[in-house]
Amino acid sequence: MDVFDGGSNGSKRPNITWNKKYNWIGYIVLGIILAVIIGLFALQLITDYIWMDSLNYGNVFTTILTSKVLLGVAGFILFAVTTFFTIFWIRRSYLKHFTSSQLPPLLEKRKTMMGIMLAISAVVGLFGSSIIQGVGWESALKLINHASFNQADPYFGLDISFYVYVLPMLNLVVFVLLGLAIFFLLVEIGAYSVFHMYRMSRSAQLHLGLTLGFIGLMMASYHLLQPFGTLASNQVSIFQESVVEGLSYTDDVINIPKAYILAAVALLMTIWMIIKLVRGNIQTMLTPIVVYIGLVVVGQGVSVAVQNFVVSPNEFAMEEPYLEDNLEYTRAAYDLDDINQQEHPADGTLTADMVERNQGTIDNVRMNDVRPLLDVYNQVQTFRTYYEFNDVDVDRYQVDGNYEQVFLGARELDTSSLPDQAQTWVNQNLRYTHGYGVAMSHVNQVTAQGQPEYMLQDVPPEGVMDVNRPQIYFGENNAPNVITNSEVDEFDYPDGDSNASNRYKAETGIPLTGINRLLFTIDEGNFRMLLSDQLTEDSQLLATRNIMDRINRIAPFFNYDQDPYLVVRDDGSLVWMIDAYLTAENYPYSEAFQGDMNYIRNSIKVMVDAYTGEVNFYAADLEEPLLQTFQNIFPGLITEEVPDDIRAHFRYPTDLFSIQASMYGTYHMTNLEVFYNREDTWQFPTERYFDEDIEMEPYYITMKLPGEDEEEFIQMLPYTPKNRQNMIAWIGVRNDGENYGDMMVYEFPKQRNVYGPQQIENRINQDSEISQELNLWAQGGSDVIRGNLLAIPIEDTMIYVEPIYIESNNETSLPEVKRVVVAYEDEIVMEADFDTALEEMLNTVDSDSQDGQQDEDQEEGQDDAEQGDQQEPEDPLMGAEDQLQEFSDLFESYQQELSQGNWEEAASIMSELEGLLDEMESSNGSDGNSGAEPPEDSQGSNSQPPEDNTETPDNPEE
Repeated sequence: MDVFDGGSNGSKRPNITWNKKYNWIGYIVLGIILAVIIGLFALQLITDYIWMDSLNYGNVFTTILTSKVLLGVAGFILFAVTTFFTIFWIRRSYLKHFTSSQLPPLLEKRKTMMGIMLAISAVVGLFGSSIIQGVGWESALKLINHASFNQADPYFGLDISFYVYVLPMLNLVVFVLLGLAIFFLLVEIGAYSVFHMYRMSRSAQLHLGLTLGFIGLMMASYHLLQPFGTLASNQVSIFQESVVEGLSYTDDVINIPKAYILAAVALLMTIWMIIKLVRGNIQTMLTPIVVYIGLVVVGQGVSVAVQNFVVSPNEFAMEEPYLEDNLEYTRAAYDLDDINQQEHPADGTLTADMVERNQGTIDNVRMNDVRPLLDVYNQVQTFRTYYEFNDVDVDRYQVDGNYEQVFLGARELDTSSLPDQAQTWVNQNLRYTHGYGVAMSHVNQVTAQGQPEYMLQDVPPEGVMDVNRPQIYFGENNAPNVITNSEVDEFDYPDGDSNASNRYKAETGIPLTGINRLLFTIDEGNFRMLLSDQLTEDSQLLATRNIMDRINRIAPFFNYDQDPYLVVRDDGSLVWMIDAYLTAENYPYSEAFQGDMNYIRNSIKVMVDAYTGEVNFYAADLEEPLLQTFQNIFPGLITEEVPDDIRAHFRYPTDLFSIQASMYGTYHMTNLEVFYNREDTWQFPTERYFDEDIEMEPYYITMKLPGEDEEEFIQMLPYTPKNRQNMIAWIGVRNDGENYGDMMVYEFPKQRNVYGPQQIENRINQDSEISQELNLWAQGGSDVIRGNLLAIPIEDTMIYVEPIYIESNNETSLPEVKRVVVAYEDEIVMEADFDTALEEMLNTVDSDSQDGQQDEDQEEGQDDAEQGDQQEPEDPLMGAEDQLQEFSDLFESYQQELSQGNWEEAASIMSELEGLLDEMESSNGSDGNSGAEPPEDSQGSNSQPPEDNTETPDNPEE
């Protein structure tokens, strides 16, 4: 006897009472779980809105949320209603076809089944809602608010906006509905396979027929959209790709007509299947499916045959008109159609007069590289372990009336580097809240020790400009959220034996008053915020302080450059600049640069204030269609008026320039046959950096363009022919004023050889004097670091400059610029600094000009020289033996100390050796001026090609 049923004849009331209690407990637990889930979801929405609204972007949040809610509701209704309809029809078919004795009792309980069907429908609806709102909200907003490109495709004559905005949404709708219909068909097949219901039940046949009809309609829609997709694909069959990006001959002749035929066949075969199903001819019902699949296979076969036997034997003639569209539209998609292309003579005309005319270019030649410089900044300019420079950027400023290129880095705070005993809640959340100041150095100057020559340094920052608000609350570090204006004074900067304090004066944080304090306590999971007595009514929460996370949280629909750079504004405040990219897929005839993305623009510049955290999205190109579309979607997000001091620091982004330069390497060919054969493909050169060969990256230089009166900030990159190392051209883009974004290409004569970067690197390696000196340093326990090789255009010629660093093999060592290599045509010199190297180069290649410059000095000393005619001339070899002996003794001592592991003594001796070498070089130079004229290949550390080195000297005695 069951203890809960009261015996066979007993009362069952206790059992009922227990079950009700159990049910109520279940309902309460379920309610609590749902309340927690809904509460956490609502909390996230509320805190996100408060954060966005504190930055005046609440309308962006509500626009996105509204679109997601509407699409989510639509998706929920679509998936839930169709699911309920399918289950309801299946149940009704079962009830009609089977007797009560044949069915499970559950199916006949209407209320219970209704609850189950609603529950299943709700689950499927939630799933569908998440899919629709997750992938469709941005496409839907673009579709509704899109701006025209005012350019039509050459085949269908539709505006480009159709392919960028409308077609993706149509494809999404078709694929969602088709996938849903196929899912329900599989459910129906499984349900109606019981006792062969599909053969005997009219209701089941009608249900299957309706679903098949909808699938056929969606398949027809898919085929009708296929022709438009051919304009953004080079796939001509499942096995083959065309040489044309976009519509090709096979697409035009076979694939587009085939798509229309298959659309009609899909409809006809669907009608056939429904008829056969209704008539009960199940065996013949599969015939339409076989016919349709057969036609798809035959269509693919025809495409393959045409591509192999019609197109391939005479590919250029067949694809020529389509190649022209591919060339034109790819250039338009990457903004390459307005590039100013000119010839560069590459003449060997470097003279002192040319250098003087381009002194602004010479004065801004980089003597330092970003990567070694970052190590120097972090060791020399951090002062405390918790300070850190994350990056060093290149920019330009007006300094004392001069236009100057500079290096600049932000000194940020890393609380994880605080000592263990200082890792307290107060320190991490209230006291250590911000970094402090910047370091700025000349790009073209180094100290006698090879260290950067600072323009701004130390804390507080001192130098050539005022930094009136040096505190950095928002930066590149993954800094945790902090609370300002508490009872605890914030650490500002180290001031001798004590620390200076600071109070946050902006009001851009989230006020921790009222309900905000509770909401963000829960959101942060930091209950000390709620309980701490250190917080006041003026306290503010500074959240999302990493600038990349910050802008992504505000506008996740943009793509962002990963190299933010710091700017010192005219008022002395610090701001971060980030480039935002607008990209699109399906641009007709355009080759993709990544995945399916085949259109890109840098139409938006983002500014983040390093102190307040305020974010501004500035329009860089008001005519760009994607920018206009986002302006329609989010009014007030993008600011059209750009402050002058911000515009003055616009930099053309390196990532975009690299993409454009890569595309232009192929799409500069305007002759279709040359373009088809890729006969003149250009590629990025390689260079020697540190101890490996790497692909050269675009770099910023300050130079005077031909025909211009003043120097300007240029980003440039050399080109080499494919699989060759000589330079064929260089591409550049302007950064200043109204010329911002103007691109130009200077192409060298194809009949002349112009040394490329890797060839210069190889010639540096092969130069006996340079390699001997570098090997001597390397053997002394130091690392020899080869810096970035820069190609510097000067009027109608080109020089190369490469800094050489020396770094000791210890943890606290600093890379120092010890030598600078200058290369020009067949000449290479290496000296202690750039000015000396350039002067030595001019002595070699422009000796007449240099001799003329020395004539005045010689005339002034002519009388003294005549008086000294009776004196015995000084022997130029006097003292050489003593110098060599001293050098030999020092080198032996150096090797002895090195073998005994006395690194400090060895380094000291090495310094003496370097000084002795410099003294010998300078004495050799003076001897050359006082004695017989030396041969050209004895000046400096220059090298001649092998054929030049075999020439007989003019003076046999030499």
